[in-house]
Amino acid sequence: MNMKRPIWLNKKVRWNEADSMAHFMKEQVLHTVCQEARCPNRSECFSRKTAAFLILGDLCTRNCTFCAVKHGVPFPFSKEEPLRVARAVQIMGIRYAVITSVTRDDLADGGAKAFAETIRAVRIEGKAERVEVLVPDFQGDEDAADIVLRALPDVFAHNVETVPRLYPEVRPEADYQRSLAFLAGAKKRFPLQRTKSGLMVGLGERVEEVELVIRELRKAGSSFLSIGQYLSPGSAWYPVKEYVHPSLFEHYRKVALDAGFESVMSGPYVRSSYMAETYFDKV
Repeated sequence: MNMKRPIWLNKKVRWNEADSMAHFMKEQVLHTVCQEARCPNRSECFSRKTAAFLILGDLCTRNCTFCAVKHGVPFPFSKEEPLRVARAVQIMGIRYAVITSVTRDDLADGGAKAFAETIRAVRIEGKAERVEVLVPDFQGDEDAADIVLRALPDVFAHNVETVPRLYPEVRPEADYQRSLAFLAGAKKRFPLQRTKSGLMVGLGERVEEVELVIRELRKAGSSFLSIGQYLSPGSAWYPVKEYVHPSLFEHYRKVALDAGFESVMSGPYVRSSYMAETYFDKV
């Protein structure tokens, strides 16, 4: 079903900024989730000289129907990648670094060691003041999660993405309860660690389902929450079922704050890594 985008989604991508960053990342032999996932905020973030680094290659071992990141058989992990990320962080003058990855179910630790090495390199070589990681579920492996957590990221994030009813259609290789337990376990084992999750809306979820997920994420100990509008990358992907009105995003924000979240971003163009440094402003 083709729906005309409402006026509140008329955001333009400034391609000169996007092309400039793409050229820089190619020079550094790096990827960003901004480019690979076709984020509509990428030119805005690139113009502020910031980006969410995508480590462990650009090929994902899972095939979520909402995501534009390519899937297939990934290449082996490059041991030089953490230092390349750190060098880019230093060159760009990034003080708040965000690091995410494709899902690497082909690796014994899911890529956890690569995350830990990148956190340390970005802090030491890249001179970043804070580091946020957005990790896959590591298939629920607590030992893998702890490898990342022991590297002491400022924020440990994992997105549940949508309500459990829609997982078979949207995230067929993921499991909602596993993701919840993953976040809850991280908080239980590292009680001072700030954890974060993110939700997309507009995939056919009901309001009461979103409200329940918000409460369950808070019960799992999540400190920060992002809620944004799903925008389909194209006709081959899961379709947008609804363009959620800004007033409903404000409702979700209030529900999350009432549930006890320290900081919440909820709006049509909110993404999990968008303006990530501002969550601390509200703490």
